[in-house]
This record gives sequence, C-alpha cells and structure tokens, in this order.
Amino acid sequence: MASSTLFLFALLSFSSLALRSALAENDAQDPGLVMNFYKDSCPQAEDIIKEQVKLLYKRHKNTAFSWLRNIFHDCAVQSCDASLLLDSTRRTLSEKETDRSFGLRNFRYLDTIKEAVERECPGVVSCADILVLSGRDGIVSLGGPFIPLKTGRRDGRRSRSDVLEQYLPDHNESISVVLDRFGAMGIDTPGVVALLGAHSVGRTHCVKLVHRLYPEVAPELNPDHVEHMLHKCPESIPDPKAVQYVRNDRGTPMVLDNNYYRNILDNKGLLIVDHQLAYDKRTRPFVKKMAKSQDYFFNEFSRAIAILSENNPLTGTKGEIRKQCSVANKH
Repeated sequence: MASSTLFLFALLSFSSLALRSALAENDAQDPGLVMNFYKDSCPQAEDIIKEQVKLLYKRHKNTAFSWLRNIFHDCAVQSCDASLLLDSTRRTLSEKETDRSFGLRNFRYLDTIKEAVERECPGVVSCADILVLSGRDGIVSLGGPFIPLKTGRRDGRRSRSDVLEQYLPDHNESISVVLDRFGAMGIDTPGVVALLGAHSVGRTHCVKLVHRLYPEVAPELNPDHVEHMLHKCPESIPDPKAVQYVRNDRGTPMVLDNNYYRNILDNKGLLIVDHQLAYDKRTRPFVKKMAKSQDYFFNEFSRAIAILSENNPLTGTKGEIRKQCSVANKH
C-alpha cells in the first residue's frame, strides 16, 4: 500500500513538473507582443514600412487617413489580426464590404507595402503588423505624434463580419455605447475622447450626415457651418455613385491636431457622436482640455492607440503569416 502511494505521488509530481516545463517552453516560444519583434528575423521591416508610407503619401495624400482608420476597424473587432483585409469568399462576407466599413479604401497600398517587405523577408512579417505600423507612420505623415508600438502579431484566417457590429461603434450610437465598447478594450474616457480626435482629418460622406440636414436642420448645428454642409450635400438622398462629402475640419483638413475639439465645442461637428462628445458631462471636460492643449491630446491619443493596437492579438503559433493580405493561406 505504501509503495503504491509513493508511486502515485511520484507520478503526480513528474506530471506536474512536465506540465510546468511545457508551459515554460511555450512561454519562451511565444513572447507575445514586444518592441522590435523583427530585430533578428527581419531587421529592416519597420524601416521598409516607414519608407513605403512616405513614398505612397507623397503620391496619394489620402492614404494616411485610410491607414489610420484601418487600426480602428481591424483592432476594435475582437482581435488585431488583419481580418479586415480579407476579401469576401463564397462562404463569408469581407469586413470591408459591410455597411459599418463604408468609405474604407486604399487597401491596395497595403498590398504594395506587403510586397516590399516580402522582397526583403519572405513569409516573416504579418499583415496585422503591417496594418498597425502603416497606421502609426500614417499618423506621423499627418503631423501627429510618433507612437512606439509593439509587434509580433499574426494574421487571422477568417472574416469577423458576422460580429463586427457588436464591437465597432457606429457614428449614430450614443456616447454611452461608444464609451462601453472602447472601455471593454481597456480604453478609458480620456482615451476615447482622444481617439475620436482622428475626426480631425479626412472627410465624412454626405450619406452619413444628411439626416442632420433634412428634412430639418439639427438645431444644435452652428448656422455658419450649416451653409457649408448644405452646399456640399445639396440633396436629402445623395447619389450613391457621386463622391459627395464634407471635410471633417475645414481649417486644417490634412493635419491631425486639436482643432477638432475647438470645432465641436463651436457646434461644427459633422456627426452625432461629435456633438455628444462635446456636451456629455463625462467627456466634455476632456474635450475642453484637449481643445486647449495639443500636447495633452497627443499624449492621450498615443496611449489609446497603443492599447487599441494590442487588443487580443494572435501571437506565437496562433494564426499565420499571410502571403497575401487579402487571402488566407491555403493549407
């Protein structure tokens, strides 16, 4: 009986030791996200991405807006795994083609960056990391801060279009929903206020704002700004084939800055969420603080982007390194 007990104890001890050893080995193989993940496997990766972003921005200024939006639309939906970039298949709809992704474009330029990286280091750098780093470098192109971001993400194999609306807030959602959605990712109220400062650049399509102009103008809108909005969006039902839009910020439309906050405090926000951000008691103090201090805006924006970019990534042996960003690898 004693020998059986000793044998059982020894077996359990060995099993526990083996399990701890296996877990330690897995941890060693999967460092998670780290700074300069590719320093040994592809030392030039981040420099190649940065150079490509600069070249493409010189030729196509609006690419930077797209790269910035990509971070929101990919990382906010369950995982920062480049699922946004996958094309539709016979069985699944691409996230790019959902209503919530209306206006997203310039994906072909991410393919250009991927091809440049692949020439240097085939099969090493993920599309998820390229998406995040191009967004980071796009922010710099727009006059925003350089944000140190970790790498080591791997690519997912499926579209998340079926759950997208559960995670990605819409511009017509209440500010409470917006705060809750981003709060679930670990982004606090000043972080959310800073992230919405991305509305400082780019444009809003008329189809997304005509409900504030027709049949009656929303009373909270600044009358001086309404005249401009009506000029840009003259029809209550915009022509879907026409590219009709209003610049988010008429003063500095190509610069990521804190002018957005001054605009929304002056009732010049184009979207309902812009107006709510300026007047909700939870967010208004931070809006006023960012309107006064660009440094404060940049600090909170940088912190929030870093948190967003680390949302539930695939690392280690999870996922894959796609050969083409728009298509999962064949197995």
